[in-house]
Amino acid sequence: MLTPVTDADGAPFWSYARQGELRVQACSDCGEPRFPPRPCCPHCQSFAAEWRRMAGQGRIWSYVLPHPPLLPDYAEQAPYNVVVVELADAPRIRLVGNVVAEAGARLDSVAPERIRIGARVQVVFTDDGLPQWVLERP
Repeated sequence: MLTPVTDADGAPFWSYARQGELRVQACSDCGEPRFPPRPCCPHCQSFAAEWRRMAGQGRIWSYVLPHPPLLPDYAEQAPYNVVVVELADAPRIRLVGNVVAEAGARLDSVAPERIRIGARVQVVFTDDGLPQWVLERP
């Protein structure tokens, strides 16, 4: 599996994720959440920032089912999904991930036909802090 590349701005995101928390950077002056993390607020140009805890609920905004040729570790799990999730408590924030049956499950653990735009999802985390998504039950 690929591991995330971290920088000084994004390191807190991954640190919180390893603790099982979904947090996004927000401006301490205007309050606007932002992702990906960056030093300056794109809304008010302030450099003041904080990390706001999110509920971890959202909906699938978009998705794709990658097809070979893929990197070998991923080809073994095809077909799988890659989703863009719009956060419920910060709708302008969208995160990329995978819908899985449970935290740490293989990328092919949810049948592609179960993935739908608008489906509600909840964040879960792998043992090493990678955010993934599970479908919420109706």
